[in-house]
Amino acid sequence: MTSVYSLRVVQDHRIQVSCLPQSKRLPMAPTTDTWVKLQALAADANSIKIAEQLNNPERLDRFSVDLGRIYVDLSKHAVTEEILGLLLNLAKESRVLDHTREMISGGPINVSENRPALHTGLRHPAPHLPDKFIEQVKEEHAKLDSLSHRIRSGTWTGITGEPITDVINIGIGGSDLGPKMVVQALREFHTGPRVHFISNVDGAEILSLVKTLNAASTLIIVSSKTFTTAETLINAQTALVWLETELDLDQSQSRAQCIAITNNRKKAQAFGVPDQQILTFPDSIGGRYSVWSSIGFSICIALGFDNFKSFLAGGARIDHHFLNSPPEKNAPLLMALIGIWYNNFLGAQTHAVIPYCERLGLFVDHLQQLDMESNGKLSTREGEPVELETGPIVWGQTGTNGQHAFFQLLHQGTKLVPIDFIGTIHDALSKPEHHRVLLANMIAQSEALMTGQVNADPHQQYPGNKPSSTLLLDKLDPESLGMLLALYEQKVFVQGAIWSINSFDQWGVELGKQLTNKILGGSTGHDPSTAELLKKTGLSD
Repeated sequence: MTSVYSLRVVQDHRIQVSCLPQSKRLPMAPTTDTWVKLQALAADANSIKIAEQLNNPERLDRFSVDLGRIYVDLSKHAVTEEILGLLLNLAKESRVLDHTREMISGGPINVSENRPALHTGLRHPAPHLPDKFIEQVKEEHAKLDSLSHRIRSGTWTGITGEPITDVINIGIGGSDLGPKMVVQALREFHTGPRVHFISNVDGAEILSLVKTLNAASTLIIVSSKTFTTAETLINAQTALVWLETELDLDQSQSRAQCIAITNNRKKAQAFGVPDQQILTFPDSIGGRYSVWSSIGFSICIALGFDNFKSFLAGGARIDHHFLNSPPEKNAPLLMALIGIWYNNFLGAQTHAVIPYCERLGLFVDHLQQLDMESNGKLSTREGEPVELETGPIVWGQTGTNGQHAFFQLLHQGTKLVPIDFIGTIHDALSKPEHHRVLLANMIAQSEALMTGQVNADPHQQYPGNKPSSTLLLDKLDPESLGMLLALYEQKVFVQGAIWSINSFDQWGVELGKQLTNKILGGSTGHDPSTAELLKKTGLSD
């Protein structure tokens, strides 16, 4: 019998750990008594009227969680007390908390790559984590603090002595989406140089950007876990050639205007970046979870290291809630279970996330990667074919723009689409008259989707009974954003645990990369369609 750990986060976000025995984990089969009972209730789900459920005076308290800086309202869902009780039992049978303890205590939960997933340790290092990991986190935090302060204060200069005014973060996937989302969302807190993000290998983006910048005061950050990502290296070379041309120098990657962030120090050194200009993060940090690591360096430059620490503290606060709250008041657990109800029992294929804050537009993009790359799997942790529907398609757009684009389908279409509305109660960057209208729209949409409207004209008939959650942030600041992101991370983790899949690998992205390299290498023997496309685009010449 192996062991996992019971964890308790104390006020300063340290974790106290005690050893607990762990039973062998079993995949959740769709033939358990709980599963069969939920299937039976799902067959009669059309009889559940959400508005009628809310007539119960205890409903709102039972289906909401107040996290202090975030209020989570889950009451507008086609979930009765009986269904919720069975879903909570499903989580218990799936040993979600055992799986959580294994993750946070550093067990090799990423089974296909035989390594842990230690992103929560970046937010609050636990005593039972490897000493090497804890020391690396401390060392990198010290570097992030020192280096970002020098850049922000103007003491770190370009080769001509000019202070840094602009930063280009070059990465893709997790090395781009996370920090870009945070920097955009927390625009209110910007006090440092301007930060720009380049990810797509489409050369028009990097070439258009550098035309607007002063090379002498521009810093290039190359972010890549492996330092072999083709798109990132091509964009980096283009940016460095621009520096060399503009400033009449060579080997610009070795100058003070280039910093590398990677897990592969040797590759960055071979690229020509001096060791003192290389930031690292552990191999146990997946790309889509790396915003909490040195990959967040651009956040430190834009917002300052203290705000980055507040962002980490927000994530730690959710981890504390997730580990210590009773299941019936555990926000990420409840969000995950309600998602399981729609995905696995009611046949919903998609999940919409609609932030009513323009600065959270990229939050939807980041969630797409977080959820779909984590849980878009067809095999269990044990390597067997899954017996269950796994991750949903995650999509969305900011309100009120979305109302004028796709809400027609949400209100009168035939698809079942659970929705998360996200709003902020206070917004210092807006004006009261704007913000009142924005929030009124969000709340009205959730109510209209639920209540519907009877009309003699079928074209103006609103069926209603459409489900949604509402998450209200007190305000959008570093800590609340850290809480919001960690809330969804833990939700995704819970669903992966129930489906008995590995949420921490992403082998599905590899085949396309391999075929790209073969095509660029002049491979032949393709199918007629592919061969013709290669011919028309000149790639087979």
